Amino acid sequence: MNRYPLWKYLIVLVSLIFGLLYTVPNIFGQTPAVQISSANVARKVDETMLARVEQILKQNDIPFTNSQFQTNGSVGTIRVRVDSPNTQLQAKTALEKALNTNPSEPDYVVALNLLSATPEWLSNLGAHPMFLGLDLRGGVHFLLQVDMQGALETRYESLTNELRTLFRDQKIALESIQRTGSAITSTFATEAELTKARDQLRTRLPELTSTVANIDGKFILNSTINPTEIARVQETALHQNIITLHNRINELGVAEPVIQQQGTDRIVVQLPGVQDVAKAKDILGRTATLQLRLVDDSPAAVTALASGTIPFGLELFKDTNGTNLLLRRQVLLTGENLENAQSGRNQQTQQPTVNLTLDTKGARIFRDVTRDNVDKRMAIVLFENGKGQVITAPVIRAEIPNGQVEISGAMTPAQAADVALLLRAGSLAAPMSIIEERTIGPSLGEENIKKGFQSTLYGFIMIAVFMVIYYHLFGVFSTLGLAFNVLLLLALLSLLQATLTLPGIAAIALTLGMAIDANVLINERIREELREGATPQQAINIGFDKAWGTILDSNITSLIVGLALLAFSGPGPIRGFAVVHCLGILTSMFSAVVGVRAIVNLWYGGKKKLKSISIGTIWKPGTDK
Repeated sequence: MNRYPLWKYLIVLVSLIFGLLYTVPNIFGQTPAVQISSANVARKVDETMLARVEQILKQNDIPFTNSQFQTNGSVGTIRVRVDSPNTQLQAKTALEKALNTNPSEPDYVVALNLLSATPEWLSNLGAHPMFLGLDLRGGVHFLLQVDMQGALETRYESLTNELRTLFRDQKIALESIQRTGSAITSTFATEAELTKARDQLRTRLPELTSTVANIDGKFILNSTINPTEIARVQETALHQNIITLHNRINELGVAEPVIQQQGTDRIVVQLPGVQDVAKAKDILGRTATLQLRLVDDSPAAVTALASGTIPFGLELFKDTNGTNLLLRRQVLLTGENLENAQSGRNQQTQQPTVNLTLDTKGARIFRDVTRDNVDKRMAIVLFENGKGQVITAPVIRAEIPNGQVEISGAMTPAQAADVALLLRAGSLAAPMSIIEERTIGPSLGEENIKKGFQSTLYGFIMIAVFMVIYYHLFGVFSTLGLAFNVLLLLALLSLLQATLTLPGIAAIALTLGMAIDANVLINERIREELREGATPQQAINIGFDKAWGTILDSNITSLIVGLALLAFSGPGPIRGFAVVHCLGILTSMFSAVVGVRAIVNLWYGGKKKLKSISIGTIWKPGTDK
């Protein structure tokens, strides 16, 4: 009657082994490490750099336990494990001095980090520790202010170029066009030309609102962006900046960053485990703006460059090889117009290429620019920390009408992937500034972990003592089931690589109380059957079967609330609480109904002439206490 088939015992056994394997990595802690990544487009981190890093450490007699090179896409990162925080600081100082010969313009980011100390054989099984949130692991918190005025200025520059192209295509005689503050001023010689221009704006550029004026016989058309378009530009800039930050920080190897919108023009960035605030700022500062400009290779420009002078209307930039280039000041396109960038190969020549996808407006501008500048070079400039660098300057071979741009040349597949990454992840729609920063030290995080662990442990012990006193041996079974539940919950959180925060620890403590509630229902139901005269074996069977419906109903209602929290809360403490809460409900039902019954069946199921069970005092009406 109370015997499980073998397959059910195997399920419980496999669940127990799973729980142990995936929970154990959380007890190994973390080891201090130094992380090296590129801070310059022209500097790559690869296997050769790994050998150089090891040589630098050996020359300075700095011991290290392990060094490894990792890639995320085309971005390389070197991580060197050391045995103590003091050695970590020594390694960081030595590497920065050797790798960054010019501290004002560093080529590499050397940052302090913490890495998991999980044994390799467990990692090979996919068993990794949970990520710890900022409040548990320590790290840095930034609040960034997005310069919305800067986003609007970029949009005005783009619209000015569009208007110039539109008037030329429609053969509208234009005397001058310039941006003055938050307006684009177009000047015409006749009223007829102004009327034609205004009609074109109404149909082709509805995001502009225009007014006319007559000053000294000149017909003026003043165009401003309407409020709806302003809101769209600002919203797009904010979202694009968030995506850019995600790409850059993720690909620099920072584990589980939190990047989310706050209000209409601010972004919260949390980097758990980053101990060095200056380097964290450096990581954020690497986000860049992207521009497309024409290269001036005319004889006059070449002569001026050779003599060390820069002609009016041109700017001097260097490419990744350090070669000087003169670029026109006019910005043709910005990162705002770039939808995607991927590396690939030319179908005819099989040469590595970078394939760009422009938005509708960008495609229209690019078509006109390439049509008018065949056999000239176009430079893609990446601005990092206020300094621009040409990452590629291909020759325009023909008009490109559809917004699908293919860049080819003397590139290796790895170089093409690097360029695609920088274009895809490197462009900010608007400048940002740090208006608030906070640092949470590792010691404070350790204190939070200690207190959270102790509160959960003491709660578990008090529940266990109560259950054993009140339900005797069945209380022991319930306690074992509760431990099984916590083991499964921690294993699932580790398997899912969830981020554990203080609210998550609170949810684990709450799960203990909710999980034991199911055992109380089962034990009381067994007592009730015994009071009504059922045999012990019958009482156990009926108690588990009939309590299941009540357990399911009560947990479903709690699960609905948890799912609502998941659905309607953004990233952060509430979501972390909801994840642990929902998983805890599922593991508690499994451990109470399947796990505890397996233990009860093993203990009592083989006893055919069972006359009593240890489940505490069973009060029966009409009997003396």
